[in-house]
Amino acid sequence: MTQLTEKVKELIIKARIVSFAEWGETHPEAAIKIFQGADDAGRYLTDENLQQIETLAPNNSKLIPVVKLLRGCVAEIVDEARDQVLTTYPDITQPGGGLYPQERAAACWRDFWHFLRCISYGIAGEHSDYTSSTGLHYMKLLYEELQVPLDAMVVGLEGIKTASLRRCETYPAEVLSPYFDHLISKMASFRDSY
Repeated sequence: MTQLTEKVKELIIKARIVSFAEWGETHPEAAIKIFQGADDAGRYLTDENLQQIETLAPNNSKLIPVVKLLRGCVAEIVDEARDQVLTTYPDITQPGGGLYPQERAAACWRDFWHFLRCISYGIAGEHSDYTSSTGLHYMKLLYEELQVPLDAMVVGLEGIKTASLRRCETYPAEVLSPYFDHLISKMASFRDSY
């Protein structure tokens, strides 16, 4: 595994892309703490977390069944997004490709897992604008430093959206799409300044 520079390690810590700072109008402090605790631990919300959130913020909990469904399918969703990237960029994991060597590709697929985790928080809280501009700034710097292939990451996020919506057909796409589109547009905007 390639050693990470001190700069990269620092950027990883600062690249926290979710923010619950604006959620006070829709969620009590106790509910926000549950979201924050899950994000701090880098994990999906548990059934217990979701039940507590539903109790604390019943008016903003209609999409919690979607979160449970996505959490249960995360491995397959990430696999489908990875397949989409590899189909679109067949040489990306080969020598000279943006996701070579294997550790770079593994880090990318791990990011997909975390992207869906972050999206799931937005869905659980019914906040389609769930990102931190500061965290995204540091993520952009991190991706620049690591020379992450942004086009492939955007394709991956679109793959996450497609695979997720296919599993949530009982919910209208126009209800769920904004949560995915928010992060896709933020990631796509990184390309403008690369």
